[in-house]
Amino acid sequence: MHEVQEAPLTAHERGEAAVAVLLESLGYDVESERLRATPARVAATLASLVRREPLPPVTLIDAEGYDGPIVLRDIPFHSLCEHHLLPFRGVAHVGYRPADRVAGLSTLARVVEYFARDLQLQERMTADIADWVERELEPRGVGVAIDAEHLCMSMRGVGTPGTRARTEIFRGAFSRSDIEMQERVP
Repeated sequence: MHEVQEAPLTAHERGEAAVAVLLESLGYDVESERLRATPARVAATLASLVRREPLPPVTLIDAEGYDGPIVLRDIPFHSLCEHHLLPFRGVAHVGYRPADRVAGLSTLARVVEYFARDLQLQERMTADIADWVERELEPRGVGVAIDAEHLCMSMRGVGTPGTRARTEIFRGAFSRSDIEMQERVP
C-alpha cells in the first residue's frame, strides 16, 4: 500500500497558515465569513511589501565640470519595521557631489525604493543608501537624510502620532548644509 504524499506547501500557503494561526491566537474565528479571506490577503500584502525589483545597471554620464551638490529631495517611501512588522513611511533626501560622472535623477529614487522594500530599520536603510551611492557613483561626497513616522511608535507603546524620526549620514565632501541649502530654494 502506497501512502499518498501531499505536495509541500508553497511559501504563500505557509504564510496564509501562519496568519490564520496568529488570528486564532488572538481569539478570532478565521472560518467566519468576514475573516475567511483575510489570511490570504495578509500573506499576499506582506509579500508585496518586501518584494524587491532588481536595480537596473547604473548609467553614468560625464559631469561636464559640474562639481556642486546634486540633491533629490522628498523621495516618498514606505517600509516595514523589522521589530514589529508595522509600517513606517516618510521621505528620503539623497545627495552627492560628483567626481567626474553623474547618474540620472531617477536612479536615486529607485535606490530608496529598493532599500525600503525589506524588513528594515531606518538607521540601516540610511546607511545602505549612502553605501550604495558611494560604491556605485564614486562621488567626492554623499549625504542621506530620512524623515519617517513609525506606526510602531504612533499606534502602540508611547502612542505619539505624528512624531517623525530623522536619520542622517554625511561623508566626504558633503555636509548637512548641502541638504539644508536645498531646503531654502523654492
